[in-house]
Amino acid sequence: MTRIPFGIERLDDVVGGGAPPGSVVLLVGEGGAGAREFLYTSAAMNGLAQRDEELFELYYGDEVPPGVVPEIHYVSFTTGEEYIEREMANTMAAKVVETALPAVTVRDLSAEYFALSPVPRSWYAGETKAITELGRSERSEAVLSALGSYLSANAEGNLVLIDSVTDLVAGATDETRWGDVVMLMRGLQKAANRWGGLILPLVNRETLTATELGSLEDAATGTFRFEWESGGSKRDRTMVVKEFRGVLSRLEEENIVQFETEVGEAGFDISDVRKIR
Repeated sequence: MTRIPFGIERLDDVVGGGAPPGSVVLLVGEGGAGAREFLYTSAAMNGLAQRDEELFELYYGDEVPPGVVPEIHYVSFTTGEEYIEREMANTMAAKVVETALPAVTVRDLSAEYFALSPVPRSWYAGETKAITELGRSERSEAVLSALGSYLSANAEGNLVLIDSVTDLVAGATDETRWGDVVMLMRGLQKAANRWGGLILPLVNRETLTATELGSLEDAATGTFRFEWESGGSKRDRTMVVKEFRGVLSRLEEENIVQFETEVGEAGFDISDVRKIR
């Protein structure tokens, strides 16, 4: 089966080249544990594979993964390309980011996300034009519709990174709004089966209750949980693979369920593979 590379060399190697087409993999992270760095690295390494073979081999590895390198779409609700580039450069070598980012299409949904909120337009659109403060539910419908339209036009066969579901959850002040977020995730999974690409939505674990997190995980193909693990005098970053259809069985065959991780010049990386027997 053709795979879509995650852009994380040791992970791609272990799972046979990446994720099965049509996957929605939820990246759930504790603060600073590596989830956002995973997102940045996935965008950068897939972009580097398209832009500079020599640099890609230097930072990813000698062998290009057997998957199909897709178009890359980075969707953000609160920030634009300039900010994302700066944050990615804080995570990995600036040369990697400068070379890779032209291959990444950034869709900034700040205008839709903030348009009907009390936030001054000049803060997110560079204009001073006054806006009317309308209901939060109308704002939610607008941004969800904008996200849906963009995915419908661009997700087929491609890598889509959503930064982040946490922003949508932050506005879910009642049962109906939260239900919209969960319904979006369920619809995303259904559509992804037809689109055949790879979608990586990011969420901050600390913003969710256990029930809310469970609802999002149930709606995804799989979940990567990024956590801090204390051992002796230091804390280690770990990544736990949970309920990943089409991949978890392969990991279990290799007796692997947890990875030790680190962040360096190449971005997010797996430093050790834990085998649970």
